[in-house]
Amino acid sequence: WLRRCTHYLFIVVVAVNSTLLTINTGDYIFYTDWAWTSYTVFSIGNILMISVGATYYLLFTGVPGTASYYGLIMQVYTWVAKGAWFALGYPYDFIVTPMWIPSCMLLDLAYWATKKNKHSLILFGGVLVGMSFPLFNMVNLLTVADPLETAFKYPRPTLPPYMTPIEPQVGKFYNSPVALGAGTGSVLAVTFTALGAKLNAWTYRWMAA
Repeated sequence: WLRRCTHYLFIVVVAVNSTLLTINTGDYIFYTDWAWTSYTVFSIGNILMISVGATYYLLFTGVPGTASYYGLIMQVYTWVAKGAWFALGYPYDFIVTPMWIPSCMLLDLAYWATKKNKHSLILFGGVLVGMSFPLFNMVNLLTVADPLETAFKYPRPTLPPYMTPIEPQVGKFYNSPVALGAGTGSVLAVTFTALGAKLNAWTYRWMAA
């Protein structure tokens, strides 16, 4: 029962944190220079939530498909958060809801295809999550309202200077947020996935003490 309680507590904590992270990064995206740089931060932050949480959950149960279930949990939580913003009077496409499920499915696939090899999951699954999340999430940049217009329409009274809406700067190196997000994500996600695996080992060790 202790293991089960710890397991469910962890899922609730991660789901709530992913929701808060979505609200913060989503809000941040609309108050920067068309979000090219912050899209990368957004990607890395959410890749962290996928890699650590889904890997922990997947290795905890040892059942391929669990990561996708975890992604579904986070998807529902973040849809609820999006609805809450809408209820507060903001436009429906004001908040960017991450595309959690496809990357989680790839994590499951890596685990299943390597016959439940934990190290293959960390290496292959981590790279797949890191590279795929910014790509799947690009649909959000295509479907949201013009962020500059939204930023001016819904100003914040206490915005710091670096978050003040300005005209987009064209032609800079970081004008490819998907490439930058996928590049940094594929490197960092391996570390994040390893952390999720380690957390699982620590949880078992703690509960066995």
